[in-house]
Amino acid sequence: MQEAVALSNGVCMPLVGFGTYRIRGRETIFSVIKAALQAGYRSIDTAAVYGNESDIGEALQQCMPELGLTRKDIFITSKLSPCDQGREECKQAFSLSLCNLKLDYLDLFLIHWPGVHKLKPDDPRNRELRNQSWASLEEIYKSGKVRAIGVSNYTVSHLEDLQHATVLPHVNQVEYHPHYLQKELKQFCKSQGIHFQAYSSLGTTVKENPLLQDPSVIRLANKHSCSPAQILLYWATQQGVSVLPKSTNEEHIRENIQLNFELSTEDLGALSNININS
Repeated sequence: MQEAVALSNGVCMPLVGFGTYRIRGRETIFSVIKAALQAGYRSIDTAAVYGNESDIGEALQQCMPELGLTRKDIFITSKLSPCDQGREECKQAFSLSLCNLKLDYLDLFLIHWPGVHKLKPDDPRNRELRNQSWASLEEIYKSGKVRAIGVSNYTVSHLEDLQHATVLPHVNQVEYHPHYLQKELKQFCKSQGIHFQAYSSLGTTVKENPLLQDPSVIRLANKHSCSPAQILLYWATQQGVSVLPKSTNEEHIRENIQLNFELSTEDLGALSNININS
């Protein structure tokens, strides 16, 4: 499996990262970060709204030396909260994320949502404030405090608003899996040199996840003696889409990065064709 992807500015980002959404509590964070690093993850994804940046920062400070790792070995991503959209607000929020994570720089910083907290979707201030945030990210990027910048949950129209930006997004992180293909968005990102990164690669986060129970996914998992989750992660990475599986189960943490098997073109096509919401 390809292990990393080169962003449009030449920065290399691991293809499989460790997601931390809804993972909280100091003891839990320390446990999963250590397990992830031991399993081989070299990319950690967090966000201000996750409420776990400080614990992740402490966990990395403790675990990296124990495992013989240095800062340059780990790719760290965080995101701007919808509460902090705006030129000065963005700068302050970025500095706070750095402080919470106990870092001198970030590898990737994203605008988490195109909207602004408490504003209605059709409020024109959303566009004005997110564009102000982007201008601040450009400044931060040029200062060297972040190696790459991007967005999350942006549609084609949101990305088109940035066509005349000095720096185009290096990454757009969105929901992507066989039940939600977002073909137009994926193609647009490709045409603009924006790396397409997936969250929720295993489908919906509800308890009865229909994607993990899909007959096509289960058939391929049985065929290749691996888990349904591994099948779905491999399907994405084979397309050059980076993924961010999350888990607090150490066995699953290890499994999700062990994608050392092959799916045929026919297998990959079968997965793409189970989509129910393209």
